[in-house]
Amino acid sequence: MKSFPQPLTADEEREYLQKYTEGDLEAKHILIEHNLRLVAHVVKKYQHLSEDSEDLISIGTIGLIKAVMTFNPDKGVRLATYAARCIENELLMLLRSRKKASGEVSLYEPIGTDKEGNEIRLYDIMESPEEDFDIQIALQDDILKLYQKVESDLSSRERLVLRMRYGLYNEEIRTQREIAKELGISRSYVSRIEKSAIEKLRTFFSSDI
Repeated sequence: MKSFPQPLTADEEREYLQKYTEGDLEAKHILIEHNLRLVAHVVKKYQHLSEDSEDLISIGTIGLIKAVMTFNPDKGVRLATYAARCIENELLMLLRSRKKASGEVSLYEPIGTDKEGNEIRLYDIMESPEEDFDIQIALQDDILKLYQKVESDLSSRERLVLRMRYGLYNEEIRTQREIAKELGISRSYVSRIEKSAIEKLRTFFSSDI
């Protein structure tokens, strides 16, 4: 697995969160990049399921991006705590969607086996207090809404840039310069497209926070 940047300190996190709230997109990229290690950590929980690890990393990264976009520091928790929940719910959403292809999903329905051959259920993976269940369901609904907004509210070019920039839909993550070169446009234009797309999504989710 690739090497990820070290996590930010609490002071660094506060600094970049403040910059992001002031419109600094580079601060957002730093917050995402320095929490990618968290995605890998959460994905380890699912490594014994019949899912490709790179696919899980990509899906978990979507959850991380959503966490950075919707995080409210006034709630009194660290970004990593909130992001871990979003990442895990993104992965659960994937597993539930795969299982729904063959019928309704029960929390107690087996979804795979661990390395000892024991059955793994959604209930076992979630490992959440009962009072957090409503929060998890709400987050899953938000994730579904995010997919829907990406498809319905963004232009084809905005969708393409986000897919390439953040590895959505199993795309390879690319820098703005790499995207600019591949699409034959300037890096600044890529940045403007990205900012426009993120703001559309952020405005939608901010209204629900």
